[in-house]
Parts: sequence; structure tokens; C-alpha cells
Amino acid sequence: MTDGLTSTTLLVIAKEPVPGRVKTRLTAAYSPGQAAALARAALADTLRAGLLLPVRRRVLVLDGRPGDWLPPGYEVWPQVAGGLDERLAAAFAGAGGPALLIGMDTPQVSPELLAPATRPDAWERADAYFGPALDGGFWALGLAEPDPALLRGVPMSVPETGAEQLRRLRAAGLRVGGLPALRDVDHPQDVPLVAAEAPRDGEFAAEARRLGAAGATVPQRTPVPPSTPVPPSAPSSPSTPTSPSTPASPSTLDPPSALDPPSAPVSPSAPVSPFAPTSPTPPAGGRR
Repeated sequence: MTDGLTSTTLLVIAKEPVPGRVKTRLTAAYSPGQAAALARAALADTLRAGLLLPVRRRVLVLDGRPGDWLPPGYEVWPQVAGGLDERLAAAFAGAGGPALLIGMDTPQVSPELLAPATRPDAWERADAYFGPALDGGFWALGLAEPDPALLRGVPMSVPETGAEQLRRLRAAGLRVGGLPALRDVDHPQDVPLVAAEAPRDGEFAAEARRLGAAGATVPQRTPVPPSTPVPPSAPSSPSTPTSPSTPASPSTLDPPSALDPPSAPVSPSAPVSPFAPTSPTPPAGGRR
């Protein structure tokens, strides 16, 4: 693109940070209100990072209502009803072109971490990008030509989720580029570790410091160690992918907790999200 932007749509899938509806596994050490405050901070940092990416379009795919944590620059689509696989498939279908999806559980995300999937020649180098989470699953998924069949039927919320999603991509003959492995915020012990990698001036690190990380001291931010990328796929054509070549094992992948199935709707007027999208209804292929 001559203006420095890629044709990619950024998709951020998230839940409204309402106490009792988000980050319930954090309540082993935090109150529901504190867990929701951490979720809100993580989402705010994620959305802020998204504004720095050289993408053509930014969309928040939301279960719930937008709040004052939503910055300008994002369209809002309500999540469709159904399982996580259906909701992800619908989000990609609505993008109508190359798309990169991330969740809300990795506030340490940055343009540098997503650079392989957002550079101008990203889709010449690979057909898909996959970012594994340290505890399994994936925190990022990019598709040059989104096909709902690549996601529908993938078992979610089981230890094999990430490995099965990666297998789907490769079985389709796609060249898969690797993104760094990240820790997501799932359990109380993740909070200080992720806060140490998140921007020091960001909301998540500040909230973790304020809450004391459940009695633990949040360490000073240290550089994120080099991550092991996903091994490249075998090429489906004579061309050779230029995705990272150091192998990483996807055998213990789990789904990212930010993408848990949606909670009960906050209003009886709509099955998933009680608000109208703040942007025009996206293309057919998934109800918005």
C-alpha cells in the first residue's frame, strides 16, 4: 500500500468487563470487581496497541456494551450467538478480506510482536499467522483469505484446541507464519508475570500494582525473552515461505481464556449483545 497501511482488518474479540462476567478464574485471589478491573485494563491496553498497527480497519467484536474504555478508531460488531468457533468464523467472514484476530488477555501485545503479520508483504510471505500462548492455545490468528470452515468445528476450551487449529491451517495447504509465544492472563499467578511484560505506563501494569498482584510484588518490567515461533508449514507451491523457522511445539495448546463462551446477555432485548453496532452492519457471512 502506498500510504504504508496494509489491507488487513484487525479484529479484537472481547467481553465487556462487567464484574462476575469476566475473568472469573481470577476470583480465586481477587474479588469480582478487581477481576473486572484487570480485564478492563487489559482490554484498554490491547485496544491502544491496535491503534498503532498499520492496518486499514479496526473492529472490536464485543460480547456486551462498549464503555468509556473504547477509544475512537474502532468499529463495534456484536458477537453472534453460538460457540466460540462460530463466533470466530463469523468475525473473519465479516472482515471481507485479510484479517488478524487477537483477544483481550495479552495486554503486553505490541506492534513489534505483530509485525510479521502487519508488514506490507505479510500476505506474500504466508497465508496464515499463528501466535501460541505459553499455557497452550493461541492469542493471535491471521488469515489472508478467511474461510469459516477453517474454524468451524474446532473443539474449543480443551487442551487440544490450539493444536487442532494449527492442524486445520496446515491441512488446508496454508503457509503458516509464526508469531511469538505470549503468556495470557488466565489465573492469578499470571497477573504479575504479564504486568512485568506489559507497558509500564499502561493500564494493566498500573492496575496490577494497585491491587498488589494478590499480595505478590509486581516485578520491574524486563525485556521479553526471545520466543520460539511456530514451525513453518510445508509449502503448498514451489514458493518457499519466509516465516520463522525455529520450531516450537504446539502439542499443549489451549484456547485463550479471553475468548470464553459468552455470558448471559446483559439485556433481554438481544441474544448476545443488546446494543446496535456503532458502524454499518458488516457483510453477510456472520450476523453482527
